[in-house]
Order: sequence, then C-alpha cells, then structure tokens
Amino acid sequence: MPCLNISTNVNLEGVDTSSVLSEATSTVAKLIGKPEAYVMIVLKGSVPMAFGGTEQPAAYGELVSIGGLNADVNKKLSAAIADILETKLSIPKSRFFLKFYDAKAHQSQEYAQCLHALHQY
Repeated sequence: MPCLNISTNVNLEGVDTSSVLSEATSTVAKLIGKPEAYVMIVLKGSVPMAFGGTEQPAAYGELVSIGGLNADVNKKLSAAIADILETKLSIPKSRFFLKFYDAKAHQSQEYAQCLHALHQY
C-alpha cells in the first residue's frame, strides 16, 4: 500500500482538502502502477516549519511504497505532487521536498498483521 504523508506550514482551514487528497491519490496510483484502492494520502497543515531559513509556505513529504519506485518514477512523482501543492495550496515548487522509501513486502506485512491484531481486541 503506497502511503504519501505530506506536512505543510500552510493553514488548511477553508481549503478544499478533498480535492488535494483525490488528486494526489490518483497521481500516486497512476505513476506507481498500483490501484487507487491501495493508496493512502495523509495531509497535515499548520505544522511549524522553516525551509531555507524562512517560514514562507513550504511542505515536506514522505512516500512509502512496496515496489513501484525508481529514479524515473520518483522524478515524475516529485514534479506531479509539487504541481498539486502549488496549484491547491500555493506552495512554490522550490519549497517542497519529497523523500522516498521503497519498503520490502515483509516489513509492511508484519506491521499490517500487528495492526490487524490490535483491532481484534
């Protein structure tokens, strides 16, 4: 399950976050080659953040996926997510950083089994 976690110092009050989540979901699914049903997007706003020594609008993201990531895909994902953030949240592309984690299947599976076990009680 790909998971894109984005934190920004932008206040999301009054922002149509549903459109950000929807567009990010379809973009990640398309570029990684996974069904949208397996993509998770987390968007956190009003996070104290400085980038380049200023607190102007900025964002940091981490994308975890089991497979589907490589240098070409990562470049496309960075550009596409930066476009979404610039269009929807007015965050300049130069003030966004995205980190990629290509997880091994057994790491996520073990975690998912632990979560499943927690929900059993």
